[in-house]
Amino acid sequence: MSLKKFKPTTPGQRHKVVSDYSEITAGSPEKSLVKGRNKSGGRNNDGRMTMRHIGGGHKQKYRVIDFKREKHGIPAKVKTIEYDPNRTARIALLFYADGEKRYIIAPDGLNVGDSIMSGKEATPNVGNAMFLSDIPLGTVIHNIELKPGRGGAIARGAGTYAQLNARDGRYAIVKMPSGETRLILTTCLATVGSVSNSEHSLTVSGKAGRTRWQGRRPRVRAMVMNPVDHPMGGGEGKNAGGHPRSRNGIPAKGFKTRAKKKYSDKFIIERRKK
Repeated sequence: MSLKKFKPTTPGQRHKVVSDYSEITAGSPEKSLVKGRNKSGGRNNDGRMTMRHIGGGHKQKYRVIDFKREKHGIPAKVKTIEYDPNRTARIALLFYADGEKRYIIAPDGLNVGDSIMSGKEATPNVGNAMFLSDIPLGTVIHNIELKPGRGGAIARGAGTYAQLNARDGRYAIVKMPSGETRLILTTCLATVGSVSNSEHSLTVSGKAGRTRWQGRRPRVRAMVMNPVDHPMGGGEGKNAGGHPRSRNGIPAKGFKTRAKKKYSDKFIIERRKK
């Protein structure tokens, strides 16, 4: 994958940087793995806006992704690498030996025609899903389960990965994408490799309209609001407006919002760096 820049023939093209989509091998998704997707526009079941900056956007279909990888011991061939509008990573369509088709998050380096597997028989190759008890130490992993059988929850975004550092009894010591070091049960599954589309963070929308196509509405800065709308609003000219804080008054920049006695504290060896 590489990025594509444009000649500034229009103001919107001047700063636009997008993927060249060279790794995509299929134009339309597998029909049996697609569902309709309704948009909320940031409204709840009463019709009240509970999330700001959401609305509009192009119509999308949801691709059903297999985060659990529970088809152990059955080999699968990679049929296509596809674009998914619902996530930053690319997805891969697998054809299993028993005839079933499934989508997974495509890891970096997985190509059409590759064979992958999950379970105890799998080897530590890119795309294979293995138990943390079987993965060699130092391996880069993604799509990691936090509870056995629940499905991957950690390191699913474009370019993300974690690293298996050590094992201690029933637990594996994993360095998370945030830098946090954490204990995870060795009976949890993880996929070998890092997530595809690692250059996603370098893309530039280029114009406001393209951001609207993605379903994002404009964000108004707190400083330019009135005092009735935000704690940092009001004042003549560019006044700082007090300490940085959220719309409902919770301080930003250094204020800890994590619960003091959270159940997962005992699993965290080292907190993420500030």
